[in-house]
Amino acid sequence: MTEFLERYPMLLLALEAAAALALLIFIVVWTMSGAKKHPRPPKPPAEPPRQDG
Repeated sequence: MTEFLERYPMLLLALEAAAALALLIFIVVWTMSGAKKHPRPPKPPAEPPRQDG
């Protein structure tokens, strides 16, 4: 394995970058799917301020 990495030294860096990209995509997809499962309830319409006079 060491001879293989000595022959292709950038391969380890490329594999690490690919793993980081895969982790980033996984985190983004995970957080986006959570928003669809638990939607926020709609807010009631704001009432205009009362004028006592």
